[in-house]
Amino acid sequence: MKKNYGYPFEKHLKEQLKNPAFKKAWDEIEIESSIAEGMIGKRIEKNISQRDLAKQINSTQAVISRIESMNANPSIKTLKKIAKALDAKLEIKIR
Repeated sequence: MKKNYGYPFEKHLKEQLKNPAFKKAWDEIEIESSIAEGMIGKRIEKNISQRDLAKQINSTQAVISRIESMNANPSIKTLKKIAKALDAKLEIKIR
């Protein structure tokens, strides 16, 4: 079941993507956004704080925060650790 957080994000995004400048900017951060959204969603689902997740992967809360706010460029190794700690699957694709 998909959670509804009270804001029609998908509808708003669909409208914004009609703007060429917005679409270009969105395309440039789509991967980071997907990672952040997935991490946050799994953390909330599992009721794990940023601090607890950081401890599980031998890191700091600040690192988790930077990844979730799209202000970091995490390594694949770090993403694999995070996915494992969240009991999630990491998928990386080049198309």
